[in-house]
Amino acid sequence: MRYKPTFTSIRDPLTAHARPVPAFLRSAVMYQIFLRPFTPEGSLTAATELLPHVASLGVDIVYLCPVMLADDDPRQEYWSGRQRRSGLNNPRNPYRVKDFFTVDPEYGSAEDLRRFVDEVHRLGMRVIFDLVYFHCGPTAVFLEEQPDFVLRDEHGAMRIGKWCFPEMNLANPAVREYFYRNMAFFLRDYDVDGFRCDVADMLPVDFWEEGYRRCRAIKPECIMMCEGLRGDDQHEAFDLTYGFYTQWAIRDMLRGKSDAREIKTAWDQEQLDYPRGFHWMRCFDNHDFAMDTSMHGGRYEASCGKEICDAMLALIFTLNGLPMIYNGQEVADNAPHSIYANREHGRLFINWSRAVTQAGKDRLELLRKLTAFRHRLPALFDAPLRWLDSSAPEQVFAFARTLPDGEVFLAVNIAGETAETAWDATLKPREIIAAGAGVEWPTAADGRLRLRLPPHGFVIGSCLSQ
Repeated sequence: MRYKPTFTSIRDPLTAHARPVPAFLRSAVMYQIFLRPFTPEGSLTAATELLPHVASLGVDIVYLCPVMLADDDPRQEYWSGRQRRSGLNNPRNPYRVKDFFTVDPEYGSAEDLRRFVDEVHRLGMRVIFDLVYFHCGPTAVFLEEQPDFVLRDEHGAMRIGKWCFPEMNLANPAVREYFYRNMAFFLRDYDVDGFRCDVADMLPVDFWEEGYRRCRAIKPECIMMCEGLRGDDQHEAFDLTYGFYTQWAIRDMLRGKSDAREIKTAWDQEQLDYPRGFHWMRCFDNHDFAMDTSMHGGRYEASCGKEICDAMLALIFTLNGLPMIYNGQEVADNAPHSIYANREHGRLFINWSRAVTQAGKDRLELLRKLTAFRHRLPALFDAPLRWLDSSAPEQVFAFARTLPDGEVFLAVNIAGETAETAWDATLKPREIIAAGAGVEWPTAADGRLRLRLPPHGFVIGSCLSQ
């Protein structure tokens, strides 16, 4: 099956329920910062100077990609396949950690990281760090004294996992305690507000559940976000999970591999595979997708165009869950991207000059409307969703979200030509939240209302009573 969980859940998803989340998450918007492309310096100090810009978008949570010391082992048998294929010859992969407690000098110092967190908080936002616990670097600092911290074969050699890195041995209680100390260290020494957990479903769920309990004892509103697809993860361990089903559907629609019906297919399968009230983080670009599209056809903004990317942003802000902006999307960044590129290798940075172009100005305006929309209507986090019939189903998808005071809706034309569909007259909007240029509601000869969307057009409308 195209859409399926990574691991089978022990609970029936049709009867199990995800635990509640802290109230502030219901209206929150997240912003991912990957330091290497974020500024030409690629440093915490330079990123700190841009935080007022991030706050101006209406962002509530900053997700900071790994800044702990990366392993610089040059042996390519310990490099991931993407790292080798990048051609950048940079041994330092941020997701191959050498020391989980030390800030990588590439980004700055421990004090620089504290200043970054302090500035996030001063601006009224929260910040989460990236935890990479499934594997480590081949010269990790603990390996000499603690060889049993990693899995080993019958000959005593390190077991090398999916990404060509040594796999951590979570069956060893000492490894679990080591990582629990690491979480507590970040919460206490850096005042971080939570964690994004890399390939979290590759680790035992009970490890994360105990980690969550310990983190909440230190910081009661600690945020835990899972990169993975396991239904049991939100019974106790996590607040949010990556919405990969819809992210994959968006990718295939943008690449012309699927038509507009794909998004409903993905969403419907989510309802079957995951517990009631499951909480999703929604995005369509991030560090992985930006790199993969750069290597295969070009970034979405460059290869697919700004208008359809506008529509996909409207989609992730209108779906259930929490929306995330990837750094640079707010200026319609179209520059090539790689997590292995930095100021010494490749020099691939966000094209911030796009901010002064009309495309960049329009995108900034759109995102500020969308963040205000989410702040105004926190019920969008989990309000019921109903799909609307489309008389042009291959080109147009549409759905409505049912709120206490009425409904809001989204309609999107993924096609490169104008599309028209029948429209329910009860959904004639009282307010347009956001829309592409040229959206119209003509009346057909039979007197019925229709919706006409320009190429790659979208509209978010409100039918709320107030």
